[in-house]
Amino acid sequence: MDMSMSLGIMLLFMILMFLGVPIAVSLGAASVLCMAAMTQMPLSMATQSMLTAMNSFIMVAVPLFILCGSLMDEGGIADRIYDLAEASVGWIYGGLGHVSVVVNMLFAGMSGSSVAAIASIGKMSINALEKKGYPKDYATAINLSGSMLASVIPPSILMINAAATGNVSIGQALLAGFIPGIIIGLIFMIYNYLYCKKHGIGDRIPFESKKLGRAFVRAIPALLTPVILLGGVYTGIYTPTEGAAIAVVYTCFVSIYVFKNLRWRDIPRIMIKNARSTGTILFVAIAAKPASVLFELDGLPSTVARMIAGISSNRVVILMVLYLFLIVVGMFMDATAAIFILVPILLPAVQAVGVSPLFFVVFLVITLSFGLITPPVGVCLYAAENVTGLPLEKIIKASVPWILLIAISLVIFILFPQIIEVPVALVFR
Repeated sequence: MDMSMSLGIMLLFMILMFLGVPIAVSLGAASVLCMAAMTQMPLSMATQSMLTAMNSFIMVAVPLFILCGSLMDEGGIADRIYDLAEASVGWIYGGLGHVSVVVNMLFAGMSGSSVAAIASIGKMSINALEKKGYPKDYATAINLSGSMLASVIPPSILMINAAATGNVSIGQALLAGFIPGIIIGLIFMIYNYLYCKKHGIGDRIPFESKKLGRAFVRAIPALLTPVILLGGVYTGIYTPTEGAAIAVVYTCFVSIYVFKNLRWRDIPRIMIKNARSTGTILFVAIAAKPASVLFELDGLPSTVARMIAGISSNRVVILMVLYLFLIVVGMFMDATAAIFILVPILLPAVQAVGVSPLFFVVFLVITLSFGLITPPVGVCLYAAENVTGLPLEKIIKASVPWILLIAISLVIFILFPQIIEVPVALVFR
């Protein structure tokens, strides 16, 4: 096959994006135009495939997770999580740096959104670090990098999208992201400890068991959110979508009646705000479906599989090549759009060299997440600039060591896939 239709879609897509047309519109328009010009298929096929993508029980989890994260962001949960993290690890050398990492990990387990993490918990943490004498660019970099963990640690919105697109169990994919997220967080804390030792910064707070106990008790209602959300999914009591709905109701109740930071009249405003975010994500998913159909018709996945197999039969070599490719893609394309476009194309190729779909989903999400904190389209990077007022180039320079740590971590996961696969096999056997 000459794959002229696939090439035409990608070329039109890139041209429209370059002209400033929104991603979803660019992808949908490119697909429909190529379908009309290069096939005998009726255009109703495009609308039917879009309807199929939209009419998905699994995808309902995405807006529910986004809503849950917003309720936590505005409901006072971030403050209690920060206090707990400070009481837990603030006594270690470089204390507040460790607090920043831990609080991002905890918030990741609740919101599933990296942008929400840097805009809420990140802002609070950066201000606290600066008051204690940490360089502002260092404080921004550690929180910017930590915010990326929300795309890895469950309940990650990107992980849900990738799993749903690759027909991988969402419960297994969410659990598979947990261990890599913890490992990356621990590597961050080790680097923070060494950096603070070398530069003589990082006041410690005395460890007080009573303070830790009080902070834990105050945070219990917040900490129960991921327990409710994920516990039922892993035990099979309810599906991820049902779990997300239960978590929304619980978070709403806690924010209004326990923490009393929200009122019922705030809920419509939050839902409207989230409808915009949800609409963007689901619009991309819908627009990507006709493109996936045409790619399949054109034989693109099988062709890519043969090309990748022609590079090497070694699993590690293939993954390292894809690693570099996906980092570049993530830097220039929205991660959600990249997932919907690339998973149907690349998954058959990596399966042919022995990579499990579960590992590939986690690998893809972590790699594309680099684009959240790197120029030119890093939404978390620009959120950090907005929160701190620092020049963009200063934030980027300070973030380089942290990005390298994430890159090294992913190489470890490629070499030792058991880190991701074994815990899931033990839980879901």
